[in-house]
Amino acid sequence: MTAAAKNEPGIWFPTIRAGTGTDIFTERLAEDLEAAGIRTAIDWLPLRAEYAPWTVRTPAPPRWATICHVNTWLHPRFIPCHLPVVATLHHAVHAPSLRRYKGWTRAAYHRFWIAPIERRVLNRADRVVAVSRYAADQAHRTLCNVPIQVIRNGIDIDAFQPGQRARQPHEPFRLLYVGTWIRRKGIDLLAPIMRELGDGFELHYTGGPAAERDKSRMSPNMHDVGHLSTSQVISAMQHADAFLFPSRSEGFGLAVAEAMACGLPVIASADTAVAELVEDSLTGFLCSGSLASFVTAIRCLAQDPDLHQSMKAAARKQALQFSATQVSNSYLRVYASLAHPWRESSNT
Repeated sequence: MTAAAKNEPGIWFPTIRAGTGTDIFTERLAEDLEAAGIRTAIDWLPLRAEYAPWTVRTPAPPRWATICHVNTWLHPRFIPCHLPVVATLHHAVHAPSLRRYKGWTRAAYHRFWIAPIERRVLNRADRVVAVSRYAADQAHRTLCNVPIQVIRNGIDIDAFQPGQRARQPHEPFRLLYVGTWIRRKGIDLLAPIMRELGDGFELHYTGGPAAERDKSRMSPNMHDVGHLSTSQVISAMQHADAFLFPSRSEGFGLAVAEAMACGLPVIASADTAVAELVEDSLTGFLCSGSLASFVTAIRCLAQDPDLHQSMKAAARKQALQFSATQVSNSYLRVYASLAHPWRESSNT
């Protein structure tokens, strides 16, 4: 007998393997749902399904599936007609302020390809969830005005734990950047910030091949750690003093939440969803986006050991509210609103 026949929930995730935080979101949510006794399946589609969907076979949902859960970038051809749909909005790339940082090709791609897809998915979905209030507001301004519930992303607070680093007086203040090497992430600010900071500061960053062309303009206190696995990210965070994240485009800021869980104060731009994670002057500093604002914040943190320690503790405490279990429970309530008469898990 199928799950649908027994009125049991079954969640199907047709999703594109993009190599981004949305992959992690899908994997973690599916794992947590399975742990709660909810049957799930992920059908991974190749990256070309995003920009050439007609070249990819449309997968059939499992017979037991009662709900289809998608990312708003998924082309509607992959969304079944007969299942209720939950769509999660992960990004805020359509903000007009970002156009200058995209380049013509990327800007056109977002405007003429991704935005129409998202509008169709948002209007098709039975429930829409955004990972931040910022992402929801940007969607209302730039896409369409549909009801949107906010459920912030979750992190593994047991895996992302503070380390034992205690910076010695002779050691440089160690900053860490984890993110994609593109201008929308503010990577063009990293080298000027580190040149201005000079001796006594160092930055470890995830650059890899994408950063090669920029290395001639980098200062000696910048160190490329390349692509990191999850365990390597945790280790890097546990051996850093603060998390530097000048991104101009964040729908949530998963790396920021993970850094906070590792007890890192965060120095970030104020004009993204990160402002919903970081409390200015308590768990880090929210900067205006100027070079001077970042440099001033970093120096303030490095020169005040008591402030640094209090921010580390406050960052960890704040991150506890992003427990992956809380997120899965919130989605269970969303699914329950679509799939009666099955009862919500006793864990909710």
